[in-house]
Amino acid sequence: MIGDAERAADREYTAPGEEEVSLLELLLVVARRRRLIVRLTVGLTLVSIVVSLLLPNEYTATTSILPPQQGGSSAGAALMAQFSGLGSMASLAGGALGLKNPNDLQVALLKSETVEDAMIDHFHLMNLYHARRRSEARKKLEKVVEIENGLKDGLIRISVTDRDPQRAAELANGYVSEFKKFTSTLAVTEASQRRLFFEQQLSQAKDNLASAEEDLKRTEQKTGVLQLDSQDRALIEAVAQVRAQIAAKEVQIRAMQSFASGENPDLAMAEQELQGLKAEEAKMGATPSGASNAPLVPKGVMQESGLEYVRKLRDVKYSETIFDLLARQYEAAKVDEARQGAVAQVVDPAVVPDHHSSPKRALIVLGAVFLGTFLGVLWSFAAEAFAKIARNPEEQPRLLALRQSLFPRK
Repeated sequence: MIGDAERAADREYTAPGEEEVSLLELLLVVARRRRLIVRLTVGLTLVSIVVSLLLPNEYTATTSILPPQQGGSSAGAALMAQFSGLGSMASLAGGALGLKNPNDLQVALLKSETVEDAMIDHFHLMNLYHARRRSEARKKLEKVVEIENGLKDGLIRISVTDRDPQRAAELANGYVSEFKKFTSTLAVTEASQRRLFFEQQLSQAKDNLASAEEDLKRTEQKTGVLQLDSQDRALIEAVAQVRAQIAAKEVQIRAMQSFASGENPDLAMAEQELQGLKAEEAKMGATPSGASNAPLVPKGVMQESGLEYVRKLRDVKYSETIFDLLARQYEAAKVDEARQGAVAQVVDPAVVPDHHSSPKRALIVLGAVFLGTFLGVLWSFAAEAFAKIARNPEEQPRLLALRQSLFPRK
């Protein structure tokens, strides 16, 4: 009798405004439809087990590198200060060209198309990924490569995922090799940029010196003049020395203008020094450096017969001084570049992984269990709600209209 009364009370319709949902009622719905929940959960679990077993194993190999470090230029500044007073330029360039996080530049270079294309060509990835275009192979490569920028330890980690563990390790190590080849052609650090600048200037000065020596040799053969008196030679060398210092100072100013504003005190000081050298040149009686065909020979001290030889000798002395200045600056930049670390250093090379990284079968099965339980409970609540609506006489016409709208009869 008591059980019949409870079932009758359960079947009795309660108006929507009077319905009160309690935890006990929810538990009763779950209990009544527990078989549905269990069947759905078991079904999804079995499907997840089959799917996880069918998924191929994938392996992840990781290598970590220490990128080139940005630092000061104390060694190069000391060498340059000894000869040309360019130490201020070295210290200024270090702060002006530095990045907030130098690793961001290295990560960008690792993700560049140049490195990716080199990987595609070296490992024949277009055939491996069955890609018809290079852009397709590049996109597929980006999906299996993960580059992590370690903000705490400063290391960059490159992880490559592949179905073949041996190939995964080779791809990871190959990424570092191609990155090194690429960065070796770039001036990444501040010292590298200075080295590249002075290298270009030194090459031009070397060619000018060789040309001046050839011209002097031809002039000696033509005029027969082989030696000047000591006073004339000393005066010529002094004028050539001043002019070479002017040229070196102009090189310094051009280099500083590439990263410093016009209000920079070091740049203003260099310009003042340049004006002082030009004034000294004028006092020595040489033709102004801005004049066309400037002979740089003191006025009134040379006879016309030896003037051509003097000019050629002057050019040689001038070119030698310029070459010596730039050679010292170039060597200083090379010292700084070597001290800062010109290439990335491998901290942990990628090794062949001994365990697959995916699929994570336990997580897949566990997720299927939770998903099946959640869907089963949700289905139970929805079925219970529709059952109550169906038992309400006032809602039956609307329910019938909904069924006809969803499933019209032909």
